[in-house]
Amino acid sequence: MALDYKKTEKALYQPSTQPELVMVPEMRFLLVDGHGDPNTSAEYAAALAALFGLSYTIKMSHKDQLDYVVLPLEGFWSQDPGEEDGSVADLDKSRFSWTAAIRQPDFITVEILTEARATLAKKKPTVQTDLVRLEHLTEGLCVQALHLGPFDSESATLQRLEQFCQDQGLQIDLTAERRHHEIYLSDFRKTAPDKLKTILRQPVRAA
Repeated sequence: MALDYKKTEKALYQPSTQPELVMVPEMRFLLVDGHGDPNTSAEYAAALAALFGLSYTIKMSHKDQLDYVVLPLEGFWSQDPGEEDGSVADLDKSRFSWTAAIRQPDFITVEILTEARATLAKKKPTVQTDLVRLEHLTEGLCVQALHLGPFDSESATLQRLEQFCQDQGLQIDLTAERRHHEIYLSDFRKTAPDKLKTILRQPVRAA
């Protein structure tokens, strides 16, 4: 049976709709940085094509080493300087800075990524694999909840996260290094907005 991190690490991938604390360990990701409205940006579309293309190329090339389920798309988001609110809901999307990401198994190396670039380039030469890098990220202590529905209604869930932190003596800790994080359990390219399931995660610290 294929390894599925969504099932073996339920605290990270199957949260309740109610806010909860989670300690997020170091993980390995394929990452692409960009800027602008993800709904209209060709840059964002190119990032997704590269991330998914490489993730599935790596999986198929190394299925004898470890058979695993490719994890969902994730995003780390921030707003251009000048905004008081660090969340991404109800803001000018053209001012977003984002890092699109897909988590990888721990055995994935830079050498494996290089091999996958070459393989994918032969099959789909238009995919911009040079956009992608392999990196470890550690989020540490965070608050999270499952958001149901459109992205534009995230503010209600974010407010509940904020209130939960206040009740727990904690503070949302958004910085250049610790950003708003979303995990897209639904494929938003194919799913109706009211059916979307998205994990919203915010870094926290003691108040």
